[in-house]
Formats: sequence, C-alpha cells, structure tokens
Amino acid sequence: MLRYGSASSSMAARSLTRAMQSSSSSSINTRLLLRARSLHNTARRSASGYPHSGTGSTAAAATGQPIVTSDRTRFQKLVLSGYPGYIKWPVRGLLSIVFSVVTITGGLLAWDATTYRTAHLDRVPVNPLALNPSRGGSKNLKVAQFLVGDEETDEIKALEDKPKLVILGGGWGAVGALKHIPPGAYHVTLISDSTYNLFTPLLPAAAVGTIEPRSLVEPIRKIVARVKGHFLNAKAVDIDMSERLIEVSVPGNAENFYVPYDKLIISVGAVSNDHGVPGLENCYQLKTIDDSRKIRTHILDTFETAGLPTTTPEERDRMLNFVVCGGGPTGIEFASELYDLISEDVMDYFPKLLRQQAKVHVIQSRDHILNTYSEAISQYAESKFDRNGVHTILNARVKEVGKNHVTYTTKGKDGKVEEVTIPCGFALWSTGIAMNPFTKLVASKLPNQYHKHALEVDSHLRVKGAPLGTVYCIGDASTIETNLTDHLWELLDMCDENKDGRINFEEFEVMLKRIKRLFPTSQLHVEKVRSVFEKYDADKNGSIGVNELADMFAKISSRLTALPATAQVAEQQGKYLGKKLAKLSASGHDAMQNMDIKDDIDDVLYEPFSYRHLGSLVYISNAAAFDFNGFNLAGGLAAMYLWRSVYLSEGVSYRQRLRLLIDWTLRGLFGRDLSKF
Repeated sequence: MLRYGSASSSMAARSLTRAMQSSSSSSINTRLLLRARSLHNTARRSASGYPHSGTGSTAAAATGQPIVTSDRTRFQKLVLSGYPGYIKWPVRGLLSIVFSVVTITGGLLAWDATTYRTAHLDRVPVNPLALNPSRGGSKNLKVAQFLVGDEETDEIKALEDKPKLVILGGGWGAVGALKHIPPGAYHVTLISDSTYNLFTPLLPAAAVGTIEPRSLVEPIRKIVARVKGHFLNAKAVDIDMSERLIEVSVPGNAENFYVPYDKLIISVGAVSNDHGVPGLENCYQLKTIDDSRKIRTHILDTFETAGLPTTTPEERDRMLNFVVCGGGPTGIEFASELYDLISEDVMDYFPKLLRQQAKVHVIQSRDHILNTYSEAISQYAESKFDRNGVHTILNARVKEVGKNHVTYTTKGKDGKVEEVTIPCGFALWSTGIAMNPFTKLVASKLPNQYHKHALEVDSHLRVKGAPLGTVYCIGDASTIETNLTDHLWELLDMCDENKDGRINFEEFEVMLKRIKRLFPTSQLHVEKVRSVFEKYDADKNGSIGVNELADMFAKISSRLTALPATAQVAEQQGKYLGKKLAKLSASGHDAMQNMDIKDDIDDVLYEPFSYRHLGSLVYISNAAAFDFNGFNLAGGLAAMYLWRSVYLSEGVSYRQRLRLLIDWTLRGLFGRDLSKF
C-alpha cells in the first residue's frame, strides 16, 4: 500500500500519459510531459519507502518543482536518480574508492611536503676538548673525554655528568640494550665498524635475491638517537681496565685514540670456526651483508656462464654443483633458498638444461641435519630435501676446500674411512663460531678465562676477572659459566656458619639458594632439597663434607649446558642488561660503590639473568618447521607464512618490517631480481 498520497499521484501520472499518447506526436505538450514525469517519480519514491512531506510533496510534483529530501545529496540525485539498485550501489562503491584514494594520496603528498627543509646554523656550541682532546693512558693517546655533539642542546649537555656507558658492537644484544635504557640515565656511546644493525636470520634470503639487502639493515644512528647517544664508526682494538679506557682504531686514520667508560658492554659477536680445515679462502661465508652480496653475484655469474655456448659440458657440470658445508640452521636455510631460486627463477628465465644439471649438496658432520632441533624436525627436513633432490651427506667431515672442489671423509660400509671429492663451482662454509679477535684479547688480560670460543660471564653477565660491575659481555661473544666446582670454597666459606668444615641441612638450604642465584639453570637439578642432601650424606650423620660437596658440584656442572649462540639469546641478554642498568641508575649504583659497600650491588638490586627459550624455527624450501619447547610443527606454505610473520614482528623498526613485506610481495608478483651490479 502506498503512503502520502502516492496512489493519487500515480493515477494522475497515468492519466497525463494517456492524454499525451492520444495527442499527435507533433503537438506534444512539454509542460504535461514534465508534470507526468514528476508525478511518476513521486509515486516511485513513495513505493520504495522514501519519506515525503505529505501533500507538500504532491503539490511540488504537480507544479513540476524538484523534490528535496534530507537523505540524498543533490549530487546523488542528479547522477543516480532513475537508475535501478543493481547499478546504483556499484557506482556508489566506485565513487567511495576514488574518494579514498584521492584523500590518502593527498594526505601523503601533504605530509611529504613537510619533510623538505633547509637548515641554517650560525653557531654550534662545541666543547674545546672535543676538538682538541688531551692525551693520557698507558700509550699516551688522545682521550675523548668529550665528543663533538656533547653540547648541541641543553638536553644532550645535561648527559655530560652522567655515567659513561660504552657499547662495543651493533648487533642484536646492543640494540636490545639500547631499547631498554631510559633516555637521560647514561652518556651512551656506541662503537662499531658497521654503520647499521643487521637482521641476520634472513641473510640466506638476501643471498639469492628473495629479499633485498637494504631491507635487512637499520642505521645505528637512528637507534642511538633514542637515548641521545653518540655513534663512532670505529673498531675497538685494546682495553685498559685499570684506567677504564677503550683503544679505538679508525680505518684511514693514522692515530688511535681512547674512549673512557664507567660501564662497558661487549657485544662484538663471533667469527666463523675454521676447525683447522685448509683452503677456506676458497669458500664463502654468510655473516655480513657484504657476504650476501658477494654470494648473490657469484651465483648469478655461475648461471650466466653455464648458459654460454662456449662452456664445455664438463665445466658446466662442475659449475652447477653447489656445496654447503654445515647442516645447522644457516646452512639449511641457505640450501633451501638456493633450491627455490633454481626451481623457480632459473627454471623460468634460464635454459632448462641448467635447471636439470644444477645440484645442491649439504655436508653434515653429525648423523642428522639440524641436530640442535628435535628429531622429528630433523627427519622432516631430511625427507623434504630428499623429495626436492637436495643431496644430504651425513657423518662426513670436510677435509679440504679447493678452488674448484670440496673433499670430505666418511666411513664406508666396511667401516673404513673413505675420501670423496665433489667438483663444484660454489662452496659455503657454515660450521660454528669462534672467538672474536677483540674478545680473545680481553680474555688474555684476565685470569680464569679458559673458554675457547667466548668470554665467560657470571649470572649477571659480568665478565669474570674484570673489576666487578664495570664490564659486561652479551651475545655470541659471551658464554655463561657452567663450572660450579670453581665456587666450592667460596660457597663453603659463606655458608659454613659454625666453621666446622661441614655443611648441615640448614646450611645446605642456604647454600642451594646461593647456587640458584649463581647458576639459575641449576634449579632444574636441585629442586628437592631434602632428597639431594640425603643422597650426598654418605655416612648419614646429618652433614656433608668437602668431598661430598665436590662430588655434588661436579655432577650438577656436568648437566649444565651453555646457551646457544642465537639472535634470540643475544636479544634477551640485551633487554635484561638494559633494564638492569636502568634500575642501577635509578638506585644510585655508583653512589653505593663510592660508599664502599661490600655486598654484590648487582645481585642486591637485580635478579640474575634467566634465559627463556621461545622456540626455534627454520625455513625449509617453501615450508617451515617450529620447535616450541617440545611442541613441534612442520608444514608447507601455511607454516612458511607463519615463519614470515614471526620475523616481521621481530623487525627493529616499522620501516624494516614494511620493506620486508614489500620484498616478499614483489617476489610473489614478479619473481626474484636476476640482475647484478
């Protein structure tokens, strides 16, 4: 049923229409036509439920005047009136999209216009000692007590009186610490021979063009700016702990100089372990952004040369053998990325013969690849490689790397050692880490530093043997001590209250609490105090002697394992150290030291470091595997997208995350970039 007189309007419209039809075509009354059309529109709107003003609307229609409604704009009436619904709504959607695009584009252009500026400075305040440092130290070098930017603003100048925190290196640990140090707490100086922080887990993807190298780096200066700190593009070469001076070398600068510190964080990372294998100069490594660029160029050169008609079949077969030495996460992910490049982009844009002859070999010294992961993930990776045709060589040790070959040894079926040589055009070395030259120098200056691959630190990440509370070490450059026996006499002296040379149960409880603080991971092995005490109370006289304690300490030490050298560990250590330094600064750590307080101030004010394993993940050729504390997940594309999302969330900045997302999208749309520069 029609409302607001719509029935009469409709009847009037039909009457006028019949009248016009009965008249001759040459004498059509224009006014009658307009009135009929207006009455017809009024009836149609009433039938569709649009509100009208009652008789006023009918009257307006009868006089041929336009009807104004509050629910529609004049633009919509002019453009969309008279069209059916299936045309109106798509047009409205298109107009909304156009309006949104124009608005967003205009907003971006307006914002971009504000980023262009010209700065003119008449006078910049600089401390005279920053331009002409005084000399000092054991080598009589210039001492950078003040830096060039120390007095640029009042906010920065106020930091001159703060404790000097010097950070060596710009890796995961250093960035983790910088993100959690409050601005204004320390005068921060970061020293690194690289001007960027590197997202190392995705280096294998950059080495084959899945991701552009620029997407993996974040300028250190932008990270340090958060704490109003300073960055020196230099390299630490020596340390004087008695005077708290770091000797710094700058490439191209003839003279070294000193940088003073009150607290020092060593986060210089590690180098590749050569295991005494000769010929590693013929291998590539994958630890820096330059390494990824060199590898990418070499791989593309190899395929371009292999496709030339002048290349002999024997030479082509050798060139298309790619050998990866090492079955850890880096080696497996690189082999996976290389296989993806061969299967996708080489297949599409190079002669098919190259795809047929290209082979990837992985040499692993253990009986499984990814041996630090669960057995299920190792088996999944091996079966995935087997299906893809990636050759995994297990229980083999590389003997020599030549210019055009890799030689390894393995046991044959008869148990005898066999020597096998693989002719190759490319070899990657990825078999563990060794001590950085600077950490090796620091270790040589300290007592009780016997670890072969890293500096030993205590549960508070302080370097053993260094002045207490001044030198910390994190990341691959460090390893937390696991030898509880070294603390036997120290703990016995602290806990033996009656000084009888034995430990009763009450004293034993106190001792275990101290052990848990010194070695947080040991709590997994000494949870049941009474049962542990009774186990080592051999003569059942209610006390434990030195020999029994030594036996217990040795067994606990044998079960303690060092933390893995991963980005996850370094980042957690950096966060812990940043938060602890913030707490020490707020609690007057240096004032307590000046008051000659004998207790361990770090231990009094903050808990020891405790590593929380968040799981391990690895990319395996358009698939991924996850190991979350015993829960294993391995799958295809869905797991790969989850793997990508995890790394996106771990990006240092929103800029880096956006670039990674764009690179993955471009790979999907256009494939990898096969050009070389």
